[in-house]
Amino acid sequence: MAFATSVVPLPRRPVETAGPWDRVRRWYESVLGWPTAPGSPVRLRAGVRFDVLDVPAGAGHAALERLGRPGAGLRRPGFPVALWGERMLLLVAVGGADELPGLLEWLEWGSLPLDLRAVGAGGLIEAPLGPAVGAGGLMDDAAPVPGSDLLSPYPPDRDRRSRRGAAVWLRPPEQGREVEASLPALSAVGGTASAPDLARLVHTLATECHRVRLSHGPRLPRPARATR
Repeated sequence: MAFATSVVPLPRRPVETAGPWDRVRRWYESVLGWPTAPGSPVRLRAGVRFDVLDVPAGAGHAALERLGRPGAGLRRPGFPVALWGERMLLLVAVGGADELPGLLEWLEWGSLPLDLRAVGAGGLIEAPLGPAVGAGGLMDDAAPVPGSDLLSPYPPDRDRRSRRGAAVWLRPPEQGREVEASLPALSAVGGTASAPDLARLVHTLATECHRVRLSHGPRLPRPARATR
């Protein structure tokens, strides 16, 4: 007597829906080749393709202006730079974070409390959104990234709520170009057309950080008026 057998299908894997930050991650990993860390918002791994110098935004703007003045030998745009709230993130060559303490000592800035930080191997930074171009200064969420079949690195958020307080590119990295060639490094004697020597950059940043600190220092009390 023959018995009918039924085949029980294997359980299906749940369909994973793409999160709003997936396009950001895909842009960094597939277009730029930059490694990211799990989770959202997307974070970039420092110490692999670049290190980061983290300074107050006011000091960073002043330093970039000084380095970009005529005769300084630095064209614009140069090495990648991002803004994150009141901070500026400047990308430098791998190893720059380890060189920072020694450079500050050599440049005679080591004894002063400068708000100049470095992020190197093992560190993470929030992935800046952008590059922001187009009408109204923002790229449309559905616009493709030039030269690729991927969407622009923005989460699909029409009301921009997820972008408030997010890091954004001031000088975005160039697609199709190895970022290492544009980064400030000690080996770049005198600097190149797109990046200054790391020592020169650190000295300029330290100078502007010190100026910001002095401008925000405690005010001296006004002398009391003499009474008759």
